[in-house]
Amino acid sequence: MLKMEVIGVRFSFSNRIIYYSFEGLECSKGSSVVCATEYGNQLGSVVTNAIDIDPSKINYPVNSISRIANENDIKNNEKNINDALLALEKSKKLALKHKLDMHIINALYTLERDQLLFFFVADSRVDFRELARELAAIYKTRIELRQIGVRDKAGLVGGIGICGGQLCCARFLKEFDSVSINMAKNQNIALNPSKINGVCGRLLCCLKYEDDVYTNKRKGLPCVGKNYDTGKGIGKVVSVDVLSRTIKVDVNSNVIEVKINESNQ
Repeated sequence: MLKMEVIGVRFSFSNRIIYYSFEGLECSKGSSVVCATEYGNQLGSVVTNAIDIDPSKINYPVNSISRIANENDIKNNEKNINDALLALEKSKKLALKHKLDMHIINALYTLERDQLLFFFVADSRVDFRELARELAAIYKTRIELRQIGVRDKAGLVGGIGICGGQLCCARFLKEFDSVSINMAKNQNIALNPSKINGVCGRLLCCLKYEDDVYTNKRKGLPCVGKNYDTGKGIGKVVSVDVLSRTIKVDVNSNVIEVKINESNQ
């Protein structure tokens, strides 16, 4: 199996850990490094020790660290973060001025300040050309406005899920799998929006994680309401516990619990 030695890097714009190769560089946990990202060159912090991974297990290309950051890189990055916050507030005021139906949620400079990116959510397409021109005139750099979805917004902003842990989209997810209401039904979760929706208002991404397990465990189990022969009489199934593969059957008003072995499928 092909293995690659990598280290994990975290950036100011996200809590996700992105893995990079570092051949020829002396990197260790706590080092500041300059890396190419989907948002241009950014300064990041090494947050893991070197590990061996199978590149096919990562759903993105593994790039190499560009270089070890120097003092100027660190100072420039601090200035960029502060200036981006000011630019974010300015962009919000300008969006109101131009009466644009958009919510700008974040701004980000590339390390060399050759580009200033703004991220926004909107219910429909927005003609932001005038806004982009005004921002370019103010900040004297290339301006890009990216419309993102509510799930991407949650990943950028971050937060705590109903599980009490940090949002998966902010911590490690880079791509969003399709999630359906049938996954919640498959796991016997009450179809209450407060139980099955994340902070983004969409179905919880984690419904996908255990769906295959529940699907396999459910094989051979009768549905609630079906008749079932318990060996002590035929009755109606009143409840099903998928993970323990036990069912409760009402036989003449007497509830009998039955364990169904996977070998009996």
